[in-house]
Amino acid sequence: MSTTNQTGVSRRSLLGGLAATVLAGPAAASLWPSAASAEAPAEAGTGQSRRRAPNILLILLDDLGRGELGSYGQQVIRTPVLDGLAAEGARFTQAYATPSCAPTRASLLTGLHTGHARVKSNGDADEGLRAEDVTVGEVLRDAGYTTGHIGKWGLGPDTGDSPSHPNRQGFDHFFGYINQTHAHDYWPTYLWRDGEKVRYPENENADITYATDLFTQEALDFIDRSRNDPFFLYLGYTTPHAPNEIPSDAPYSDEDWPQGERNHAAQITRVDAEIGRVLSRLDELGLRDDTLVLVASDNGPHKAGKNFEHVGSTLPHDPEFFDSNGPLRDIKFTVYEGGIRVPLIVRLPKSLRAGGGIAPGSEVHDPVAVWDFLPTFAEAAGARTPPGLDGVSFIPALTGGEQPEHEYLYWEQEGKDQAVRFGNWKGVRLENRPVELYHLNQDAGERDDLAAQHPALVRKVERLLAGAVRES
Repeated sequence: MSTTNQTGVSRRSLLGGLAATVLAGPAAASLWPSAASAEAPAEAGTGQSRRRAPNILLILLDDLGRGELGSYGQQVIRTPVLDGLAAEGARFTQAYATPSCAPTRASLLTGLHTGHARVKSNGDADEGLRAEDVTVGEVLRDAGYTTGHIGKWGLGPDTGDSPSHPNRQGFDHFFGYINQTHAHDYWPTYLWRDGEKVRYPENENADITYATDLFTQEALDFIDRSRNDPFFLYLGYTTPHAPNEIPSDAPYSDEDWPQGERNHAAQITRVDAEIGRVLSRLDELGLRDDTLVLVASDNGPHKAGKNFEHVGSTLPHDPEFFDSNGPLRDIKFTVYEGGIRVPLIVRLPKSLRAGGGIAPGSEVHDPVAVWDFLPTFAEAAGARTPPGLDGVSFIPALTGGEQPEHEYLYWEQEGKDQAVRFGNWKGVRLENRPVELYHLNQDAGERDDLAAQHPALVRKVERLLAGAVRES
């Protein structure tokens, strides 16, 4: 069951004072000792020791609908790398983000849902995180990991020295966009490396250097540098977020589709190939069996067009064209399933597979959310977990154990629309409208509102919605 710290005491100070016995759970101690102190015996014939705590590679895609991958039912867009990763690992069928970009990133980093997290909407992104916030970067760095974030941070002002800067939130290395609006530009004239700007003057008057390619190369360099130490790499591609810009619309150039749809499909196929380059580097360095790999999206699919004129593009994209949300209702910026249920693919390291991990190609049906990532990574690393999290580790779901259930999962959008899930029931309350009630096991598309038939459950929804929000 999830717990929430209601005392107002800084979680950062509590984390620093935790005793060694307060771990992510019993499995954390039994699976791997702390990365800072533990190494396995030397491999026969090599004379080299191997760490027991796994590397962790988290790849977050931007506005990728769960229906846009072949492994989730896509029939047209080609995603061979991620489909292969799903065949090697596990595909979650009920994984959740938040309705929009910045809240997902804040929840991912802090282990708190949007009712408790500081960043509750994209409108909160310009302030971002504060010094007292505890992030997964800090938790893993304290456990001996080298930590890096590459790509879209999307939290805080566009400066190199704010409290929300990745280097001040537990990441040893940062390269990419700090501010989320800046991340809408696929041909940036500058990016940030730690606290300094890296200039790309060739993009001043032409589209030359593509951000997605830069992120992949930076990720390869980070892995090369960190190969001999346990590392955590959070790689946040901006693809396939609007404005649907890409160097080439291949392999869809000859398709009789609107240009925006050719570009959108090409974005997905291109980033699939870029992820393949990163995974291949793990293989080349012999790190495949030492690395926990996760690929997810930050919310449901987008529908975008002229609202991105500030970066020079008006190419529209309609999520219905590729059935981007599959059977789910609605899209990004909504609290219906199509806005918040996302793809999540996980490949286990050898240490987890040897301990009874689930079979390759498995489906995991346990509901999980991005605020579960922090406790999951802490358990994988044998690290201490901060108190007061809404998230719970989903390591048991990957190792064949009994996955703890959340008391509830909570979402909100711009402080107006709310949703809560408990068991298979989900309540939705849109602004100034009565509660809607859906049974997700029978109605994943949220078509049949059962509120009138279950007044007691509606009252429970109202209680949970009222109690889930805390001022940050």
